[in-house]
Amino acid sequence: MPDPFPSPPPLQWAQRSAAFALPPGVIYLDGAAKSPRLRHTLDAAHTLLEAEVNPRWLPYASFLRHLEATRALAADLLFEADVDGLALVPSAAHGVATAARNLPLQRGERVLVLDGQFPSNLLAWQQRCSEVGAQLAVVKPHEGESITVAVLRTLADTPRVAIAALPHCHWHDGQLLDLDAIAVAVQDRRAALVLDLSQSLGVLPVQLTRWRPDFIVSVGYKWLLGTSGLAWLWASPRWRCEGVPLEQHWGARDPGPDWVYPMEAAPPYLPGARRFDAGGVADPLRLAMTCGGLAQLGAWGLARVAAALGEVTAALDAALEARGLSAWKTEGHAPHLTGLRVPADRLDAVAAAFAERGIMCSRKPACLRVAPCLAVEAGQMEEVVEVAVNARF
Repeated sequence: MPDPFPSPPPLQWAQRSAAFALPPGVIYLDGAAKSPRLRHTLDAAHTLLEAEVNPRWLPYASFLRHLEATRALAADLLFEADVDGLALVPSAAHGVATAARNLPLQRGERVLVLDGQFPSNLLAWQQRCSEVGAQLAVVKPHEGESITVAVLRTLADTPRVAIAALPHCHWHDGQLLDLDAIAVAVQDRRAALVLDLSQSLGVLPVQLTRWRPDFIVSVGYKWLLGTSGLAWLWASPRWRCEGVPLEQHWGARDPGPDWVYPMEAAPPYLPGARRFDAGGVADPLRLAMTCGGLAQLGAWGLARVAAALGEVTAALDAALEARGLSAWKTEGHAPHLTGLRVPADRLDAVAAAFAERGIMCSRKPACLRVAPCLAVEAGQMEEVVEVAVNARF
């Protein structure tokens, strides 16, 4: 039987503007919420759905081969080829919950988080602290203070920090954290480091050797160009041996060639972080969409993607400066993610003007989040600023 997984060839870099399934005329600045679909992987998904009509369409061996090929592709592209460190989970929240259940935390200890951190990397820590009598140590930058400096200050000033749970950039406005410096400070405290890279993975590189995290989580959509429902959990070597997954299911075990699950004892876990693979996640459609996005990202190259998106956000900054609106910029933002900090009394008006024009972005408490996809060109930022300036309020 031929291989049932459709594998469309990745598009060339020159084709990137037309690669995404978007309505005509839209300026898509909401990649931090969800990347638009790649047209060719969307076509492949339709082909796969049609193939499922045949009850014999997918031999089990073929399914397992593609599962491991997708894991290897993600490892090679994103995690320094550490394929045994990766597990497939349904969400970043599932990955964070796995970390929270495994990392030791005692009464009176602290878990360091950012003020306003995304709920997926907050709620599990609140629950865990409540269970054991620990507390959150919340990083709140002072006026004019960078997030990195605030994290280092909070680490220095807070006793008994056991876990630091952080992103690479803030999800509201893209303010970057210097994880090189933060990781050293966390290691000096002998604390665990848990990173939610959902807003950076696929653009900003991961430095496993330098950061030495215990766990990393990320969604599989946004900057990875995949789909929801299949996310990534990386576990350090210790937890690949000692870690206990949130659920127990057949797919994370090795039952041998006869597929036997004896009553007296469970089969051993599969090697590496595969013990954390979640049940029901690696269905063929999600694997195909995920693999297609990763293959396209690999063909384009993370550095080239970061540079291209950085040109767009730099053009936004330059357009604001040209109009004397430097106060509307976000300083120290990531190349792919920033915040348009219009005055509070104008936020509603600018958001409405953007929606009317087809400029798609997300409103946050203090800004409009700007996260361009690769279909956006730097020259369009002049129009974005023009619409914002002329919005009626």
